[in-house]
Amino acid sequence: MNEENKEQNSIPTSKVQRSARFVKTGFKIGGNYVKHYSKKLFNPGMNKDELNEDNAADIYESLSELKGSALKVAQMLSMDKNILPTAYVDKFSQSQYNAPPLSGPLIVQTFRKYFGKSPEQIYDWFNLKSTNAASIGQVHEAELNGEKLAVKIQYPGVGDSISSDLKLVKPFAFRLLGMSEKELDIYMREVEERLLEETDYELEVRRSIEFTEACKDLKNVVFPTYYPELSKKRIITMSWLEGRHLKEYLQTNPSQGSRNLIGQALWDFYNFQQHELRAVHADPHPGNFMITPEGKLGVIDFGCIKEMPDDFYYPFFSTTSTDLLQNKEETIKAFRQLEMILPNDNAQQTEFYYQAYKEMIVLFAKPYMTDSFDFSKTDFFDRLYAFGEKIAKMPEFKQARGVKHFIYVNRTNFGLYNILHELKAEVKTDTYRPHVLLEY
Repeated sequence: MNEENKEQNSIPTSKVQRSARFVKTGFKIGGNYVKHYSKKLFNPGMNKDELNEDNAADIYESLSELKGSALKVAQMLSMDKNILPTAYVDKFSQSQYNAPPLSGPLIVQTFRKYFGKSPEQIYDWFNLKSTNAASIGQVHEAELNGEKLAVKIQYPGVGDSISSDLKLVKPFAFRLLGMSEKELDIYMREVEERLLEETDYELEVRRSIEFTEACKDLKNVVFPTYYPELSKKRIITMSWLEGRHLKEYLQTNPSQGSRNLIGQALWDFYNFQQHELRAVHADPHPGNFMITPEGKLGVIDFGCIKEMPDDFYYPFFSTTSTDLLQNKEETIKAFRQLEMILPNDNAQQTEFYYQAYKEMIVLFAKPYMTDSFDFSKTDFFDRLYAFGEKIAKMPEFKQARGVKHFIYVNRTNFGLYNILHELKAEVKTDTYRPHVLLEY
């Protein structure tokens, strides 16, 4: 068994234990810098790749042990591929599929706490070895009345340590992201709000039932059945969905037709929610999807839902319409409502941000501008990342701009684009169009 899949017998749950783990990691990173600069004395041409790899490994090891919100932030950052050095993206993306699983006694302890019974007293059969361990919880196989079930168990202490964890992860995020203090605060506050919801499994079960009901008529999308009577605040029971994760599916060398079908199902799933429900599954990392043996898209996690109020939805998605973008005055009004242009910006700044954001939105909205779009095209993604890198280096964007809703809505849409790119899918993009207002 490799190092990464070794079982974990305990999790640091108190604030003191968790902060001590971060301090230890901080010392290790300090040591990595000393080692790097010592080597650089003898090899001045040396780049930071080895330093980044050492730091990424140490930070990931620490976050994996702590689990929870700290690891979830790493997972989010790994999806924002143009934010971090490659070494961090590669290491942190492991949290999308695998973190060290908890040992059997800890699992039994969690069941006793919430049900007053062991898993064997609840199910006809329960596998104490997890099949999948990620940032907030892990999944176990079980059986009841002849039905195969998936039981998701949250790690101890995760829900109670979100606020303190995010304070601890802040200095790391500050160094890695290069955001301003204010921008980082907005980012962390929105992350905290979503994580508090994501660790409430009773809320997740209610939402899962609502969303699967709302999305039941979508073609080629399937969901597990949820069992509220076998679920608690930190435990969810659902039917087992057979299938392969995206990575495994792509290794089978599927046909273009099959990839297009899965891509279309993903596009419809996300855009139906965004434009018809105004609330969206905001965690589009590949670990949340399965490709079933019948070649359909299985969606297995509704923990993170982002609701979009009208005062965000209309000005944002209306700008994906060429008709609005052709009207400079109305576009500027929409940008003001979204706080992309601020009240104290002078005429020169207003013009600068109008041009920059217009260029960004024209790029982002390309798939919406035609009836179909080929996501295998690397030039579209090269331009997106190049633009992201360009503005990340501009002093004008060091100040926080944009309402907080952008954090998860951008993450959702770019996450969707990235999965469609990995699938190399061509999809019809006119199935669920944004609802637009052309005047503000």
